[in-house]
Amino acid sequence: MSGFSIEWLNLREASDHKARDRHLLKTAANWLNDLKSKDKVIVDLGSGTGSTIRGLQRYTTLAPSIQWRLVDNDPELLAEAVHRHSEEYSIESFLVDLSATQKLPLESVSLITASALLDLVSSNFIRDLCQLIKEKNEGRPLGFYSALNYDGCIKWTPFHPLDAAILMNFNTDQRRDKGFGPALGPDATDFLKTQFHSTKFQCLSAKSPWLLGSADYLLTESLINGISGVAIQTGGLTNSDIQDWKTFRIENVRTGTCYLGHTDILVLPNSLASYRYNS
Repeated sequence: MSGFSIEWLNLREASDHKARDRHLLKTAANWLNDLKSKDKVIVDLGSGTGSTIRGLQRYTTLAPSIQWRLVDNDPELLAEAVHRHSEEYSIESFLVDLSATQKLPLESVSLITASALLDLVSSNFIRDLCQLIKEKNEGRPLGFYSALNYDGCIKWTPFHPLDAAILMNFNTDQRRDKGFGPALGPDATDFLKTQFHSTKFQCLSAKSPWLLGSADYLLTESLINGISGVAIQTGGLTNSDIQDWKTFRIENVRTGTCYLGHTDILVLPNSLASYRYNS
């Protein structure tokens, strides 16, 4: 999987927390807190510095007895997550190739979580993970909460004539192999839903966009730099055109806006899926 720096994860975290759908967060936490099993374990895939832990803490109350298994392929990020949260929870870290689903530590797990991950993975990864979730539910209830999955939509103000072409290049890159095979990119959430169609699960989903304004100019500027770099690599536009777009966007970074679309999804066993939703 493509690596992410602590600096980038820190830069985006405030916007991530604002974007997460609070109802799905509360539903996931309520369901987990009230499970009858004594040992409640959350496995966080692609855990980074522990943003999912902080996201759940922000709007919910998790029982201190909950155990976290943090899974990532970056030892520096795992060490940072453990450093930030080891005094609050029982935490185990797993340095694992995320693409090897059979090696994921899913024994006796209650909830699998992920943040900004599904759009990076392949259809085979999601298919295999969903199959594991179905199999694990034969023994005990298991839910899946995945937040901040990019949906392919980016809207800017003020308008620039190359916005649509730049977005097309960016979305093409989102389907590039990120270490799991060809990535699903903006199609990830819809594909996951098809895996639970006509099963004993219910999929709850909600939009969770970044709404970036003047206060978020550092994140927006980093996003502009990343998108313009990808646009050059993808081809179809001249470097001069892309540079013009980048210059225009940077010049307006403190006065313009950016909407970047995400979708959150929560998968729960049907018998429990409506439990205290929206409470």
